[in-house]
Amino acid sequence: MLTQFLLHSSRSSSRFLSCMAALAATTLVSACTLPKHPDSAAPPTDPYNPATTQLLDDTQWQLTRWTDASGQPRTVPGADQGAQPLTLDLSTESGRRRVSGFAGCNRFNGTYDLKDGKISFGPLAVTRMACTTSAGALEQPYLDALAHVARSGVQMNPPPSLELTLEDGQTLTFAPRTK
Repeated sequence: MLTQFLLHSSRSSSRFLSCMAALAATTLVSACTLPKHPDSAAPPTDPYNPATTQLLDDTQWQLTRWTDASGQPRTVPGADQGAQPLTLDLSTESGRRRVSGFAGCNRFNGTYDLKDGKISFGPLAVTRMACTTSAGALEQPYLDALAHVARSGVQMNPPPSLELTLEDGQTLTFAPRTK
């Protein structure tokens, strides 16, 4: 009788241990699987994350939207209106951070810096051509805006964008462009 009990106990223990091992293996495998979703379903990244500004080096942008502090849009020149867009080109080609672009009538260049998640521009040199177009009327406000950036955000997930929030609450939004 004792032999039968021990034999039965041994089989039960063996079955129990086999079941537990199978359960542990299943749990371990399911815990290691990554969720499956396309990039488009991924949550958006925080554009104001300080690390994202490092993505700005060697990029080219064109101004697509400009809103005042109350959210009212300002007319922005673009190719759809037959005008050359306002641009911002950031380069490290010379081993230093250099900015250049078109401000509506004149071209500009200078330096930029990325620090604590914010882009800032050094003094900008500007050509001095006379201009009477509506895009030329935005030139000085655009150059002033670049001198007063309070926050900068970069979104590299589609659609990519660069957003500059000014000290007075205005927002300039840029889309990538190719040279």
